[in-house]
Amino acid sequence: MKDIYHINSSKGLTIQDVERDLGKMLAQCSHVKKVLIIPPDYTRCFSKAGIITQLLYRALCRTAEIDIMPAVGTHVMISDEERQKFFGNIPKSCFLHHKWQTDTVKIGEIPADVVTKISDGLFQEAIDVEVNRKFWEDDYDLILSVGQVVPHEVVGMANYSKNIFVGLGGRQMINKSHMVGALCGIEQALGNDHAPARQVFDYAQEHYLQGKPLIYILTVTTTTETGTALNGLFIGKDRKAYEKAVALSQELNITYLDRPAKKIVAYLNPEELKTTWVGNKGIYRTRMAIADGGELILLAPGIHAFGENEEVDTAIRKFGYIGRQKILEYYNQGCFPDQLMVPAHLIHGSSDGRFSITYAVDPSKMSREEIDQVGFRYANVFEMMERYDPEKLQEGWQTMPDGEEIYFIHNPATGLWRLRA
Repeated sequence: MKDIYHINSSKGLTIQDVERDLGKMLAQCSHVKKVLIIPPDYTRCFSKAGIITQLLYRALCRTAEIDIMPAVGTHVMISDEERQKFFGNIPKSCFLHHKWQTDTVKIGEIPADVVTKISDGLFQEAIDVEVNRKFWEDDYDLILSVGQVVPHEVVGMANYSKNIFVGLGGRQMINKSHMVGALCGIEQALGNDHAPARQVFDYAQEHYLQGKPLIYILTVTTTTETGTALNGLFIGKDRKAYEKAVALSQELNITYLDRPAKKIVAYLNPEELKTTWVGNKGIYRTRMAIADGGELILLAPGIHAFGENEEVDTAIRKFGYIGRQKILEYYNQGCFPDQLMVPAHLIHGSSDGRFSITYAVDPSKMSREEIDQVGFRYANVFEMMERYDPEKLQEGWQTMPDGEEIYFIHNPATGLWRLRA
């Protein structure tokens, strides 16, 4: 098919723009009777993937059977409330739930020598390529993967084939790709579209997905005073469309600071970010802008757990965010059997003592003891928001009434903040 690219960096695209572009894509897809749509889950609610999925459903529902399988990865199943907020009135019967522990099939392998080369020898094991069984075995005429390209701590720039190999992936692929990213270093990944974990997915895409009727619908969005703007829509079957989206995201979603911030305050949207597993985006995306000895305060009224599932939550509570060196010692002792995503996450979520991290939470959802136990500083979010009111603070540098200088971020999940070279 012919790729479709539509960019409006200033004002953003309208619903009518998106509808026309989707129509152009579907006009190139003849005799479609059975469709699988793969959007993100609600933790990517600022992606505009919800409205795109609604538009696709309306365009196809009269002539084709439609399944919708959110790319949840290891996250919790999308709730009815989240489904309705994100996907509108699409019937619940259309939705399928991917279970990463049980619903996958191995379709190939990334050889150990390839992984060793990608990781510069830091990880030397083969990786099974696992995907959802229904995605792989069912007779879909068309598969549409929808999602947002934005800087990402593991894969460098999010979405594209990550939506398949993690969003619909299995234990080994998720575990080992995340560990490759952690061992190679978060600073090597963030904002880089050829990060080591991305190279893992590129190999799997090139060798095992070429025969699937798969089209990627990729978005680039920005946060505005009135909400979220869709600044770019990129539709295609291969990496070319992804690279176009990456270029726009690198332009719009990366903010460069001229000097390091001694204190960053970031607000974690309670509807989107409910666990530290996803809430730690506030750490990943800001860490390269924080001064040595500085402080990061995360205003996190929605946080009620550490992991997105019981298995991961238990492991985080046991080990905590105690720094790269200590976690690697536990890893080398075999403390994470078949759970490599956990040490990867714990490494990424630690400042290694370079700056302090305060989680300001709702005490009815998370206690001081729980926050202290995993290695963060505790604060009451309601007390913190009396001083740092996200409704009143402006994005960026500002001076508080008592003279304290802070850098405020409304939504760290939608970008990356780093020092100018």
